[in-house]
Amino acid sequence: MATALVGALEVRLADGPVQLLPQRAAYLPEQGLLLVADAHLGKAQAFRRRGVPVPGGTTQRNLQRLTDLIQDTKPTQLVFLGDLLHAHQARSPALLASVGAWRQQHPTVNMRLVRGNHDDHAGDPPPDWDIAAVDEPSLAGPWALCHHPQQIASRHVIAGHVHPSFTVGRGVNRVRLPCFHLGKDCTVLPAFGEFTGLHAVRPRAGDRVALVGDGQVHLVGGESAG
Repeated sequence: MATALVGALEVRLADGPVQLLPQRAAYLPEQGLLLVADAHLGKAQAFRRRGVPVPGGTTQRNLQRLTDLIQDTKPTQLVFLGDLLHAHQARSPALLASVGAWRQQHPTVNMRLVRGNHDDHAGDPPPDWDIAAVDEPSLAGPWALCHHPQQIASRHVIAGHVHPSFTVGRGVNRVRLPCFHLGKDCTVLPAFGEFTGLHAVRPRAGDRVALVGDGQVHLVGGESAG
C-alpha cells in the first residue's frame, strides 16, 4: 500500500487501497483520485437569504480545506460525490467568484462532479469552474463513484448523501462524531461541508465504522450508534 497521510486510516476496498482522511475525504492512491462528498457550498448563505441568522465565512473555510487536501494528496483528479452547491440561492456573485478564483489556483487538477440531489436544484457548475458534471455512477477501476448509496454489480460503491455519524461513550461522556461507514459493497463518506448536519448510522453485521476525531481516523467496534 501507499504511505498513508498523517492521521489517515488505510483500508482495502474492492481489493484496492483507500485512505480515509481526517479531513472527511478519501484518497485512492492507485488512481490519484481525491474524493469529497457533500461540500454544500453556500449553505449558510442560502439560510441567511431565508432570514436564518447563521455565521458567515464557511465557504472560504471549506475552500481552504480543499486547498490543503490538494496540497497534501497531490491528486490528478478531484471528484465531488454530489451536492457541491447547497441550493440555487447559493449562486451569488460573491460565491461564484470565490469558487472560480479557487479553481484557478489548481489548474492541473482535473475536477468532476457526480450529480447529487441538491445539484438537481442548484444546477451544474458554471463553465469557468471547469468542473465536469456527470450522472452516477462514475466508474473508476473497481469502484463506482456515486452520490446515493446503492449496490452496483461487480463494483464497490463509494458514495455520500447520508452525512453519517456514530455515537461512542455513555451518559455524559457520549459524543457523536462524523464517520466513514464501510459496508461489504458500499462505503459512505462523511459530509465534507462545515455547515452540514449529521445522520446516525446503524451498522449491519459485517459493516465497519471509522470515526473522525482529534485529527485521526480510526476503526471502532461494539459501540452503539445513535
